[in-house]
Amino acid sequence: MPMDHDSANATLFDVIVVGAGFSGLYALHRMRNDLGLRVVVFEAGTGVGGTWHWNRYPGCRCDVPSYAYSFSFSPELDQEWSWTEKCAAQPEIERYLNHVADRFDLRRDIRLETRVIGARYDEATGLWDITTDDGRTTHARWFVSGAGILSAGNVPAFKGRDTFAGESYFTGQWPHHPVDLAGKRVGVIGTGSTGIQVVPVVAEQAAHLTVFQRTANYSVPSRNGPMDPEFERTLKAMYPAARAKERASPVGLHEDSPTRRALDVSPEERQRVYEAAWEAGGFRLLVSTFTDLVTNREANRTISEFIAGKIRQRVRDPQVAGKLIPTHPFGTKRPALDNGYFEAFNRDNVALVDLRDTPIVEITPRGIRTSDREHPLDVIIYATGFDGFSGSLVRMDIRGRGGRRLQDHWAEGPRTALGFATHGFPNFFMVTGPQSGVFFNVARNIEQHVDWIVDCISYMRDHGHAAIEATPEGESGWNARVEAAANATLVLETDSWWVGSNIPGKPRRILRFVGGAVAYQQACNEAAAKGYEGFVLQ
Repeated sequence: MPMDHDSANATLFDVIVVGAGFSGLYALHRMRNDLGLRVVVFEAGTGVGGTWHWNRYPGCRCDVPSYAYSFSFSPELDQEWSWTEKCAAQPEIERYLNHVADRFDLRRDIRLETRVIGARYDEATGLWDITTDDGRTTHARWFVSGAGILSAGNVPAFKGRDTFAGESYFTGQWPHHPVDLAGKRVGVIGTGSTGIQVVPVVAEQAAHLTVFQRTANYSVPSRNGPMDPEFERTLKAMYPAARAKERASPVGLHEDSPTRRALDVSPEERQRVYEAAWEAGGFRLLVSTFTDLVTNREANRTISEFIAGKIRQRVRDPQVAGKLIPTHPFGTKRPALDNGYFEAFNRDNVALVDLRDTPIVEITPRGIRTSDREHPLDVIIYATGFDGFSGSLVRMDIRGRGGRRLQDHWAEGPRTALGFATHGFPNFFMVTGPQSGVFFNVARNIEQHVDWIVDCISYMRDHGHAAIEATPEGESGWNARVEAAANATLVLETDSWWVGSNIPGKPRRILRFVGGAVAYQQACNEAAAKGYEGFVLQ
């Protein structure tokens, strides 16, 4: 039964949730309103929004259309909210999530500026004891992490990093106050999705911008623009069908899935398909053209060379263009979308430093020293990414049966059952956990994950179960399926945060199920239908 306590002072709850982003807000809504559970959400930030509270760097926006990258649980919300752009910028998404928190009366059960610094499973009581940085310990039957796949920042330990006399910023913890870059010499380290958004905006603000490229990355034009009123009217009239299409899509988007293989059509037809997808923008090149782009090396070569040709067209200097062309297969790491990224290198005030040729030796008080020279800077922006999937979890010091630390259990890489749970940690659930199904539209993934967890808790209550835990066999079986799905693609050939290779010392292992959202949902539903196969209920 729900526990009857004053929310502000209670120390005993049914569920403790970490994070007040998309995951935490939806988990709170469903568990409190649909199950009647006593829930508290701990959020380290000063406001709700998760990713969209912390990331507010120049150019920050979602690269998935916002009419899809939004909650789908409320038809009324779909009709009430109007987006101003196809792919909304950070301030608008943050406003949307604040609207959701107010619209569904979620704030009263969220404790802001409260960071979880420890979680311990008490075998005697069957409760989780959660310690927060305010010195309090709170207890709950279920412990749910909505901390996110990209929330544990990664700033490499460059020699002399703390000696820099200018301003330093990590994109994932951008200040809430305005940052004035006008007239300054700025250096950006990193050219992943974040760096690709930062560069064209900073190029227009700074006196000079030096881009320090660690790995060349593919990027496709976003083709973003203001929301068309006629499209919005049509969308709102058909929103239920659009949401159903998202849920049935392998990647959670509105785009139709391809039916042909790239190598089964003529080169002329391939070129026509690629050009049409390029002009349409977004993720269509990868998700809507051909079925074999990430499974067949020769098919991938056709799309990789097509994009390389576009980079040569977009960048005037052939030498710079050559350094910007990636060497890994397209689609084997998270592809980026841009608004003028490559064109920024045509500006007189932008320079590219390829760190494969001249690596960073140290950060000095004056700037960044590479192997060939020192680059004087006033500002350094670290767009260096995150410890993906598992970083936010192991940093919470989570301890299960016998006091075993999660980072020790995962010493050789995360092993989970369906990405939701791991052996030795009863009643601990992860939303978008390692080895879960996370694809382009994470909003749809989050709702599916939370719905599965909510149904599981409901099943436990209805059948008198006090605890659920992944079995070793459940972990091994799912791990084998995750690796088999990855081995059927070219993904494992490329170093990225998808395999943890961006973090020194982190075991290289595929961290996401790449078999598609539909296959993942089927696996989750089948496990539940079989009385939660791969788990033990007590």
